[in-house]
Amino acid sequence: MRDRIARLLATAGTGDFLGARFDAGLAWVHFPEGLGGLGAPRELQQLVDRELAHTPQPNIGRQAIGLGMAAPTILAFGTPEQQKRFLRPLYTGEEIWCQLFSEPGAGSDLATLATRAVRDGDEWIVDGQKVWTSGAHHARWAILVARTDPDVPKHRGLTYFACDMHAPGVEVRPLRQITGEAEFNEVFLTGVRLGDDLRLGEIGDGWRVAQTTLMNERVAIGGTPGRQGGGMIGIVAGTWRDQPALRTPELHQRLLKLWVEAEVTRLSAVRLREQLAAGQPGPEGSGMKLSFAKLNQELTGLDLELRRDLGYDDWSFRRSDEVDMLGRGPGYRYLRAKGNSIEGGTSEILRTIIAERVLGLPSEPRADKDVPWKDLPR
Repeated sequence: MRDRIARLLATAGTGDFLGARFDAGLAWVHFPEGLGGLGAPRELQQLVDRELAHTPQPNIGRQAIGLGMAAPTILAFGTPEQQKRFLRPLYTGEEIWCQLFSEPGAGSDLATLATRAVRDGDEWIVDGQKVWTSGAHHARWAILVARTDPDVPKHRGLTYFACDMHAPGVEVRPLRQITGEAEFNEVFLTGVRLGDDLRLGEIGDGWRVAQTTLMNERVAIGGTPGRQGGGMIGIVAGTWRDQPALRTPELHQRLLKLWVEAEVTRLSAVRLREQLAAGQPGPEGSGMKLSFAKLNQELTGLDLELRRDLGYDDWSFRRSDEVDMLGRGPGYRYLRAKGNSIEGGTSEILRTIIAERVLGLPSEPRADKDVPWKDLPR
């Protein structure tokens, strides 16, 4: 592996380094050869990332959905042609992806979504509305779940597509956030035609495909290991050191408690990444995402409290290219963290997943489980 890394560093130019890295099989080493990987054990990715830490990297802020959600889904359910077509430009950042899942009437209960896809020969005609779509304003492609059979129960009538965001009938409108930015959007799909070659998985099997996306999404949000004392806990500790007048016993105790929680979360993320070497993520990712949301909200709150003399008055309307939790001011971080317990699955839903799939508790009653979607009240 080190020989391959050395050859890449010796031969690749800076202009298309990410493309060269993909072609060398060092993008995701556990992916198959020719698709950015080598078919190698997943744990070797840590070695690769460490050796290439000072080279050009994917823009995580802009490419998070493509890298963390679309790529593993395309690998698991895409045809060889789809994998060849999408994975390389996804990794290099030439094509940005967004996620067309949530709808105004289908958020936590995603399976009730109403966006329709009707077959027309070798194409599908898509009509509906999606909401809270991060980065749709600069996305080239989207992962889309639509209803293709309203006559069966809600989980069984869904189909999964790659949606061309430049296709006629796709309209993106900004949603302004409490931070004054618009990283989210609502997306209207009116008579959008998608070829059947853009379908991922079988017709009617979209819920199973979407579960792969959602499990990887939760790992991407909450399961990325950091260094000890890094990230938000490092920022809060730095604020503490810079504000000696605020070092009360009560605040000191809160900081110590959060430091311990941050370290437990970091080590749990390391363990989760090791488990991923054996296959696709399971419900453990939901626990990590739940822990991340709670911890980040508490840390940003304490940081703002320690800087109580610093207000937040930047309410200018901007189009945000990426989420930047660490590189922005304390007011932005505090406000943006409020969304952590909603995005990627609400904390309430994640607790239900943990209760049922990890702890083995009885499932919640689901009266609509076997009712055709068209008969559900809306």
